[in-house]
Amino acid sequence: MSMKLSAAAVGIWLLLTPAVWAQTPSSATTSTAAPKKPATTSTKPKPAAGKPKAASTTTTHHAAVLPTPESRRLTSAFSASEQLRPMAQQLVSTRNAAAYAGVTAYASSHTGEASAAGYLALGHAYSLDHRYTDAETAFRSAQARGQALSDYADFLAAQAAVEGNRPQDAVALLEHFAEKHPGSLFVPNAPLLESEAYLDLHDAANALRVLASLQNTPAAGHSDFRLAQGKAYQAGGNAAQALALYRQIYLGDPLSPEAASAKTQLAAMNAPLAPAERKQHADAMFNAKQYVVAAEEYRALEKNEKQLTQADRDALEIYAAVCELRLKRLTRGDVSHLPVTGDDSAALKMYLQSELARNEGEAEEHDALVKQMEQKYPTSRWLEEALYSGGNMYLLKKNPTQAIAQFEDLTVRFPHSTYAPSAHWHAAWLSYRLRNYPDAARLMDEQIVNYPAGVEIPGALYWRARLYEDIERNLPQALNYYKALNAAYANTYYAVLGRQRIAVIGSHESIAPAPALAAVHPVEDPHLTAALPENDPHLIKARLLANAGLNEYIKPEIHLSATSASWGTLAEAEIYQSFGEDARALQTMKSSGLPFFSLPIAMMPMQYWQLVFPRPYWTQIANDAQTNGLDPFLVASLIRSESAFNAGAVSRANAYGLMQLLPSTGRMMAKRVGEKQFTTNELLDPTENVRLGTKDLKLSIDKYNGQVEYALAAYNAGDRPVHDWIATNDYKDIPEWVESIPYSETRDYVQGIMRNREMYHAIYSGK
Repeated sequence: MSMKLSAAAVGIWLLLTPAVWAQTPSSATTSTAAPKKPATTSTKPKPAAGKPKAASTTTTHHAAVLPTPESRRLTSAFSASEQLRPMAQQLVSTRNAAAYAGVTAYASSHTGEASAAGYLALGHAYSLDHRYTDAETAFRSAQARGQALSDYADFLAAQAAVEGNRPQDAVALLEHFAEKHPGSLFVPNAPLLESEAYLDLHDAANALRVLASLQNTPAAGHSDFRLAQGKAYQAGGNAAQALALYRQIYLGDPLSPEAASAKTQLAAMNAPLAPAERKQHADAMFNAKQYVVAAEEYRALEKNEKQLTQADRDALEIYAAVCELRLKRLTRGDVSHLPVTGDDSAALKMYLQSELARNEGEAEEHDALVKQMEQKYPTSRWLEEALYSGGNMYLLKKNPTQAIAQFEDLTVRFPHSTYAPSAHWHAAWLSYRLRNYPDAARLMDEQIVNYPAGVEIPGALYWRARLYEDIERNLPQALNYYKALNAAYANTYYAVLGRQRIAVIGSHESIAPAPALAAVHPVEDPHLTAALPENDPHLIKARLLANAGLNEYIKPEIHLSATSASWGTLAEAEIYQSFGEDARALQTMKSSGLPFFSLPIAMMPMQYWQLVFPRPYWTQIANDAQTNGLDPFLVASLIRSESAFNAGAVSRANAYGLMQLLPSTGRMMAKRVGEKQFTTNELLDPTENVRLGTKDLKLSIDKYNGQVEYALAAYNAGDRPVHDWIATNDYKDIPEWVESIPYSETRDYVQGIMRNREMYHAIYSGK
């Protein structure tokens, strides 16, 4: 959220572009607009947009796709090249001499589509290694030997030709590409690459001609198209059009890969950005948490723009300082040297002072500064920041009364802040912990009504139901809340607890749901199917791409199918799983946007559940869990959270392997099981990691007298804070203790693993 600067502070900016300069930088956590994702470049395909959902439900049937000559040809190519897959996947992963030799031998010893797939794998690897001449040769060999992936061979060969400074080769390959390869993934990208080749040949007219074919398509809205068009206009002598496009990219899509190129072109054309435009870009970098870049831009603007007023320079110096705060490089001395201003940048300076006071444990100084901000700058977004920071400070200091005051102040003053749902929930929960049940009940119902899309809603429903059950003795209304929780958030941590409470309460007379429950709505059925359309050309082609190791094209190829909304995620994940990429398959499911935690298991085909809750290394996990007296599904849930079943994972904290063990923990556990020659790299061996990790987990659970939630919290946050949280000793039950964990990462971690354990049991019951 950005607030306008006062007229006095704006100075020259108001005369330049008031709509741009009249915004202070806003932090990414409070900005109402999320930063744009980087646009794809001209050498990468874009998924087709707006595919209709299939009309099927969760049954495993949908309208059959009959075989066609194309699907038969692709299926034959897939079967012919299936043995290539492990070699191609190894090559794309390692690209060492042995891997190259293996695929080269395969490609040269086979014929037809098998050989073509081998040469595609080689060309792809050569391109990754910037060996563009070799890549183009390999892709041309693929084109000569098979037709199943001829569009890939042509486009990727042209791409290698452009990168290898042979633009004439690229033009020949790309001419009439859409006519030669109708429906290809690369149809929207071919004109961009062709225009680049023409520009390399100093032929601006033809560059503009080929780009014109995209003018009225979705591709025209992408930054890579605008950059290509700008370069073509520039080369053709239309500087005005080129400059307009470059500015549009740099300011309108500042995080895209094309933004840096646009800036370079502007400088080359001796068309510097206006001060307000430079400030706008710096703000965008700040919002995207690019604090180093933002600070550099603020300082450069302050030093190099001669026409700035002193007020403008002072504001920029303070903006640079907040970047230093985010980078944890700001000191009290730095703040003391900042200029004195009278506008919103003065509120920012006070915020900086309050944060340093907070970091040093000076709560009274922090509060005094916040009070001054409330009096002088009651609408400043820096007051919003200070209030949220202060509430969290008092939360960690175990001062719930002060924390509630700061959180409630924030929600009253800034009801639309991105902090508001979290702050409001903290106030509700802390009221519950203080046994101020009337306020807690009111705030929980407000949470449900005012922030219905927030992640806090399952907790609000559960704990409001507990108040009805335990305090108000209104069991029918408690059941209404538990049932609403189960209907809308079926697989959340709190829905599991809610079902337990429903079983305890049993049947009861019905009453009308409380008004707050009108805001709770179950999610819509996504209409998924487990029956893949085996004759769909895009599905077969995606599998063929996996045989050739062209993994980055699997998802966009699948999504070219008009029916992929009902099966595409499943198909992609199963392709990865088929060559042992369990971690990538799981990530595909996680990033799909499917409502796994809101739908009952019966409403989605079981194949989806088994991919989002997979069981790689299951024999090892089950055996070691049994040896240590552990629930194997608990171990699987922990591994899913820690490494997503990536046996080679090494974290920034130097934790290794499936269960993310520290080397010190590995050595200690190895000693316990009698190993004398332990090395850290052994933790990357799934067998060794699970063997030592289950032993460590069992010891931790035993240390906490069998209380799994305590052990999981310690696994994430360490023993010291967990002992501190337990020592409070005023919790009614374990769920209350879990919700009271002050570290949000640890709280989510514990709840997630406990929830996922129940999911594993539900999915694999009896298996």
